[in-house]
Amino acid sequence: MNMKRIAAEYAVQYIEDGMKVGLGTGSTAYWAIQRIGERVKEGLSIQAVATSKVSERQAIELGIPIIPFRELDSLDVTIDGADEVNSDLDLIKGGGGALLREKIVAHHSKRLIIVADERKLVQTLGQFPLPVEIVPFALEWTLNALQRLDCRTQLRTDEEQLFVTDNGNYIVDCNFGSIELPFKLHNEILGIPGVVDNGLFIGRADLVVIAHYDGIVEVLKRK
Repeated sequence: MNMKRIAAEYAVQYIEDGMKVGLGTGSTAYWAIQRIGERVKEGLSIQAVATSKVSERQAIELGIPIIPFRELDSLDVTIDGADEVNSDLDLIKGGGGALLREKIVAHHSKRLIIVADERKLVQTLGQFPLPVEIVPFALEWTLNALQRLDCRTQLRTDEEQLFVTDNGNYIVDCNFGSIELPFKLHNEILGIPGVVDNGLFIGRADLVVIAHYDGIVEVLKRK
């Protein structure tokens, strides 16, 4: 049973004719884009933007109308995945390397819907290493500053080369263990020169659609 696909396809029902839609990135968002493409072929009329080059290519191949960001002030809804979700609907994102673009799009969305399988639900964030996007300049200094926040750091690689984001930056995966105060940590990381952004999404998700192993779909709403 493909729980990612079940959650993603369930979430797509929230998209209505005439909406401006943000398309997420990653293995779960992939299935949402696939279903949106099917609905477009069935007659759904939307305008969309994508959070990565990969998602944009997928959308174009499926006939989903992609429009320039400059032509929009905001989005009605964005559907995206997450690497971890806690009971407050705070998230860790960035496993796919698109956290900065995902956060920009989420910020300008009236509604952010997160899709995930039940394995992504956690009591406390931090089991999944926190992705941090950094600029290449003086990266060793930025790594040292991150380590002083009491974490283990690992520069992300792709086929033995440093992983490069769509923005030309690097990703550092930071293992903090349990993140008891995500908002505080988020701000501490952003205070480091050389950091562009991090994968903590605090207070941004409006709905989280969770697919369980037994096929039941659970919808969590922000309190």
